[in-house]
Amino acid sequence: MLSSGDHIVIGDDIYGGTNRLLNQVMARFNIKMTFTDLTNISNLEKSIEPNTKLVWLESPTNPTMKVVDIKAAAAIAKKHNILLVVDNTFLTPYLQRPLDLGADLTIYSISKYMNGHGDVIMGSIATNNEEIYQKLKFLQNAMGIIPAPFDCYQVNRGLKTLALRMQKHNENCRLVGEFLERHSKVEKVLHPGLPSHPQYELFKKQASGHSGTFSMYLKGGLEESRTFLKAVKVFTLAESLGGYESLIELPSLMTHASVPSDLRKQLGISDSLIRLSVGLEDPEDLIADLDQALKKLEE
Repeated sequence: MLSSGDHIVIGDDIYGGTNRLLNQVMARFNIKMTFTDLTNISNLEKSIEPNTKLVWLESPTNPTMKVVDIKAAAAIAKKHNILLVVDNTFLTPYLQRPLDLGADLTIYSISKYMNGHGDVIMGSIATNNEEIYQKLKFLQNAMGIIPAPFDCYQVNRGLKTLALRMQKHNENCRLVGEFLERHSKVEKVLHPGLPSHPQYELFKKQASGHSGTFSMYLKGGLEESRTFLKAVKVFTLAESLGGYESLIELPSLMTHASVPSDLRKQLGISDSLIRLSVGLEDPEDLIADLDQALKKLEE
């Protein structure tokens, strides 16, 4: 889809693996990049160059849960004849539909909520544009990007319960987020589905609910984060998200460790930032687990 010398605009707060792919792989092929805070949509217009071919964004972002106005981004991209790509992994099409908001392409890590059982590695690209579809179909055939039949079977199984699972993730995540907002050892909760989020109103306009993934800042630093993470029992300390089991991680040392330290600092990915993927367990068990782990910080 891109050629040497093309330019892309990317949201500054994106998944660490995507950041690594762009900066350490795509850059070697002479793809020019501008990373910018797309929560201020005027930054998109300012970042566009004559050779800009694509805009890549996440909403909510990973891991600081910033919300980008997808419809506004789509309007700017279309004005300049640029493709807009939205990574919608966090919300799935059940909760947010970027193509309906004007995006040209939607990216999913199928491994996460779409499959929902933590037993498949797969991704997908969706479009409602026939011309783009034919280009992607050619590339898929030429490059052999074909998932295994059994993996497809597993994902098909997972999709049958997507609506039910997302409803439960949404409810559990809300309850856990509200508990953490009230806790004295928590500095701040980053949850776009809660009224405390600075872009809550925008989020409500373009999404019908949130999933199970959000972040929080603990009071303290790396030592406090390690103490807390070692103490959880129901939550599993692991990367990934979107499965039936609850996971918890420290982005600065795990999912976003490959992001340069100065950029992590600029984005607020500190050693006190914890990302949670709230699963389908009983919310009282999840809250009790977090409560007992937070009490370790008082000892």
